[in-house]
Amino acid sequence: MTGRSLTLVVLASLVMLVASNSLYVIKETERGVLLKFGEVVNPNLEPGLHVKVPFVNNVRKFEGRIVTLDSQPERFFTQEQKALIIDSYAKYRIADTATFYTATNGEESRAAGLLAQRINNRLRNQVATRTIQEVVSGERDQLMETITRELDVVAREELGIEIVDVRVKQIDLPPEVSESVYRRMNAEREKEARERRSQGQELAEGIRAAADREVTVISANAYREAQQLRGQGDAEATRIYADAFGDDPEFYSFTRSLQAYQDSFQSSGDIMLVRPDSEFFRYLKDSSGGK
Repeated sequence: MTGRSLTLVVLASLVMLVASNSLYVIKETERGVLLKFGEVVNPNLEPGLHVKVPFVNNVRKFEGRIVTLDSQPERFFTQEQKALIIDSYAKYRIADTATFYTATNGEESRAAGLLAQRINNRLRNQVATRTIQEVVSGERDQLMETITRELDVVAREELGIEIVDVRVKQIDLPPEVSESVYRRMNAEREKEARERRSQGQELAEGIRAAADREVTVISANAYREAQQLRGQGDAEATRIYADAFGDDPEFYSFTRSLQAYQDSFQSSGDIMLVRPDSEFFRYLKDSSGGK
């Protein structure tokens, strides 16, 4: 390689080095500040291609979109001095890059830590003025709105951050309190279950008694109807027999005698002591019944 070629290569390298240190891009999703020896000279860089003085100016870029800060669960005390474990999160974005850089030295992790402290302080103050019922359900939305509004004012002034929203993800009782609450709730549920079972047994007994009573009434009515029908049948049979025997008294006497013979001599071992000329053997001696 000739000396001239080497010089061109060196010059090209120097140009590329200067260009790489002079040109920078701010994306649409970024916020940036231009520094001169560590001092902010342009706190609001617009998106696009920019030029800076190498080794004099420096550029710090930050996330320009909404960021979610997920805080660690903390213990807070209510107005009744009851402990609650509250897990919350916040959504924020950088509103003033100069203030943000000055307050956090451009470190987003440091900004998150400072913001988490302020969120916990606001939560502690707001929870301390409310009961458990108000924190859990009664005034939960109002609590979040108040914290968001107050925290936004402080965060803008001290950190250059806009607070978009603060929300509570979960509210728990401490483990030592949860166990006692669980036992109390379990006892209440068991008491309610016993009451429900007692009511169910009482209702079942009433239904069973009503069913038994209805069965008795139905059986009695059926028996009465059966007896009435049987009586009517017997009366009809008696009437038919009476009409038949009334037409032929001798035939009636004959059939009655045959029935008496059948009832008297049911087995070969039956013995009857009767006079031979007794009226009982009338039809055995003469089929016409003559004497």
